[in-house]
Amino acid sequence: MIKNFISELESGNKNALYLRNIIEHLILKGDLSISDIAKEMDMSVPTITKLIGRLIDEGYVLDYGKQETSGGRRPNVYGLNPEACYFVGVDIRHFSIHIALANFKGEVIKTKRNIPFVLENTPQCLDQLCFIISSFIDKVSIAKEKIKNVAINISGRVNSESGYSYSFFYFDEKPMAQTIEEKLGYTVSIENDSRAMAYGEYMCDTNGEKNLLFINVSWGLGIGMILNGQLYYGKSGFSGEFGHYPAADNEILCHCGKKGCLETEASGQAIYRMMKDKIENGSSTSVEEKFRQNIVTMDDIVHAILHDDVLSIESMEHVGFYLGKHLAGLINIFNPELVVIGGDLSVVGDYLVLPIRSAIRKYSLNLVNKDTIVRATKLGDDVGIMGACMLARSKMLKLI
Repeated sequence: MIKNFISELESGNKNALYLRNIIEHLILKGDLSISDIAKEMDMSVPTITKLIGRLIDEGYVLDYGKQETSGGRRPNVYGLNPEACYFVGVDIRHFSIHIALANFKGEVIKTKRNIPFVLENTPQCLDQLCFIISSFIDKVSIAKEKIKNVAINISGRVNSESGYSYSFFYFDEKPMAQTIEEKLGYTVSIENDSRAMAYGEYMCDTNGEKNLLFINVSWGLGIGMILNGQLYYGKSGFSGEFGHYPAADNEILCHCGKKGCLETEASGQAIYRMMKDKIENGSSTSVEEKFRQNIVTMDDIVHAILHDDVLSIESMEHVGFYLGKHLAGLINIFNPELVVIGGDLSVVGDYLVLPIRSAIRKYSLNLVNKDTIVRATKLGDDVGIMGACMLARSKMLKLI
């Protein structure tokens, strides 16, 4: 039976911290020999051997046998036991939910995408969210007690440490995470969706970059930041509200209650508004009828862009260039190695990325941006659920 050394971390137990650090090295480096781990942690081989033995006894680590080498004695390698425990990642979109189950090695073993859902700030919507998660868990074929954390991504102001969401489901003094825990019967953590995406990209598909900006271009606009290899939260846990930077010289009222937010000119809702206004002024588009019936979705607009609809492409180019102009400012400030474009609208690829790059070249300092790579997420539509699953594991291990 797997013991839970995790509980010892709260007390600052030195051996528990060593065990946690070994697991972190196995997460980041993959399977390692005892001598490799000893070098990474600057500890003796006998000490590491003893600690690895405990992790094997508790079920978190497996001995994978001899490692293939070009010559000489082959050492045994050790790695995470994928069946030690499991995590559920939930990615809430404006019009749908993605949900996944990952094992201890971080491998996704079951997913359900595009579950119909409209994000609204109502108790009924929260109940529906809990029903969707519970239904998914009921259908997985693992022992339910092995699910150690359900991590939920949601847009807006989120304090992941306290479990409060201030933009959605803030109905009483009880944290959103606690409310859902009581409904599901599992440990629950919540995270801002853009930060979760940044973490998913960082953990799953980077080449060692330690400074990363992840731009979440969806119905709204957000940013997740990895600075010096650490997810950046800010003092109160509210970092990343890029969409509410006062950038636009307009009188458009943002949903936050203020005017002139960047989100009003550079987001999915901005494309929707621009296209709607132009249709009303006589422009034509392949999704005109859906606009007139008020049933158009972001997926419809993305489909139109990918099928050469001129009006939607022009609107996307405006959003991309406007966004790129203000990204240029962030590049000048942070000098990141990598800027990743993700979110619902990133699936259009170069229709969004190219105008962003063009504006960055025009408005940022050449000496600063010359070493910055700007690209779309390599994880595609799964970046959010991957981030949620990786965060669930890291929160259990108290790595963040």
